[in-house]
Amino acid sequence: MKDTPGWASPGSAPSDGQEPGASRPAEPADRPHSTEPADQPVAPPGNRGTKWSEEQPPPARWSAPAGPRNPAQSPPPPPPGQGWGPRPPAGGPGGYGGHGAPGGWGAGWGGPPPAAKPGVIPLRPLGVGEILDGAVSTMRTHWRTVLGISLAVAVVIEVIVVLLQGLVLDDSASSTVLTDPSATLEEQTRAMGDVMLNSGVIALVSLIGTIAATALLTTVTSRAVLGKPVTTGEAWRDARPQVPRLFGLIFLLLLIAAGVAAVGVLPGVLVGGDAGGGLTALGSIVSLVVVLWLLVRFSLASPALMLEKQGIKKALGRSAKLVRDSWWRVFGIQLLSLVIANVVAVIVAVPFALLGAALSDGGLGAFADGGSDLGWTYLIVSGIGSVIGSLITFPITAGVAVLLYIDQRIRREALDLDLARAAGVQGYQDPATPGS
Repeated sequence: MKDTPGWASPGSAPSDGQEPGASRPAEPADRPHSTEPADQPVAPPGNRGTKWSEEQPPPARWSAPAGPRNPAQSPPPPPPGQGWGPRPPAGGPGGYGGHGAPGGWGAGWGGPPPAAKPGVIPLRPLGVGEILDGAVSTMRTHWRTVLGISLAVAVVIEVIVVLLQGLVLDDSASSTVLTDPSATLEEQTRAMGDVMLNSGVIALVSLIGTIAATALLTTVTSRAVLGKPVTTGEAWRDARPQVPRLFGLIFLLLLIAAGVAAVGVLPGVLVGGDAGGGLTALGSIVSLVVVLWLLVRFSLASPALMLEKQGIKKALGRSAKLVRDSWWRVFGIQLLSLVIANVVAVIVAVPFALLGAALSDGGLGAFADGGSDLGWTYLIVSGIGSVIGSLITFPITAGVAVLLYIDQRIRREALDLDLARAAGVQGYQDPATPGS
């Protein structure tokens, strides 16, 4: 058995009350030719009557002498202080590492060693704060790549949106009709349709940009977990083969959501009247719940598709498997990240919107009224605020999705071992190594 502090091997320390300076154990009292003095201590009761050898080993073989016999030769040092717990003092009970000492077998045990952390997260199941901190740490550690990707995508999106709003999607007239109490139902319905169409086009453009940013930032975050740097070019080369599939995945999810919503409101539309209105409201609520459940269930499909190089169907199945029995946890973490990112983005964007309104022809009065065209000045200045806000929302939302995917795989599939080997952590290179 391996000797460690806390385990006293036989003969390694004095026992039965003998002092370290005692020369040897006492001989039995009934030995006929004993020449020891009368005051020699007798053997313990359990050892009386046994046959003792006349040739005993030197005292130094049994216990540490009271003092060194040779000034040039000191006794060996005690064993090093590593193992189960702190070693008690030499004069305490049990001697060095004695199991009877306070803090013996494991009194100093502090739990398992800390998990390896080659990158932005420790390689073990993560808490909510660690996932959010990992997303922020990725942005801080690889800020050149992260901000470069986010800035490029955000600028392209905002230029397209500003041009569409300034040249094509001018909905100021529709907004005026919606706020006009004298407008007819037909006019308000047409204005509502125009506003929804304009908003849908802008949302589609923003979605396309978000998909591109997510694809690139997924690669950056996965490398950051391993502690490996990545450039924008490397991220694009790694993500490019999967980008078409990622677009297909997102549009398929939108199609599913639209189909569920249509099925929910269809009975109310068919019935009509007051009863139809009630059915429509109820169907809308039910369809909203179902859509939310499906979106959370498939929320990890995007990182699964990008990192595992899977097809769309396989990625949806992987996400459903990873989210199973963890729906509320995944929903809560993603909701929290969206709230944090969007609150910060709004805090950044609102001052630019107010500044743009103040510099425009209508001024802040037109901005508060909401029915006048604020012009190009407002669109450009507020667009700058939107770009700055996107620099925060893109990295956080993409980073949380990737880290949540990695956390779920660590919990279910022991992905931390593969990540440690990929990162080159000592002791994990060879799967056959004991303890790996």
